[in-house]
Amino acid sequence: MLGLKSLRRSDLKSIFVGNLDFGVTEDQIRALFEAHGAVDRVTIMTDRDTGRSRGFAFVEMANSQEADQAIAAVNGANLSGAGAERERGAPEARAPWRPGRRRTGRRRTSTPEARAAL
Repeated sequence: MLGLKSLRRSDLKSIFVGNLDFGVTEDQIRALFEAHGAVDRVTIMTDRDTGRSRGFAFVEMANSQEADQAIAAVNGANLSGAGAERERGAPEARAPWRPGRRRTGRRRTSTPEARAAL
């Protein structure tokens, strides 16, 4: 029987990979990062309507030290024509609530002609 350690999502180190060429594949990104450590997952973000790459991806690595080495080594590299930017992924922060700023759903226009067209 194999002794497998389950990795919770919080144990994985997520690396944001930006400014990618639209033709880059997951295998190319994986090969670039595997030179610096074990890669658990590569996810290229795609447009939901067209299925085309949005130009960025996330690489997940289990070892924090290997992830830091990969970031240092690969940052600024050129992968398929576009210079890639890498940084540590951070949890998405919501903008703080500010009183007096609410959305009413009403369309605002700036010219009388535009208002008349509504």
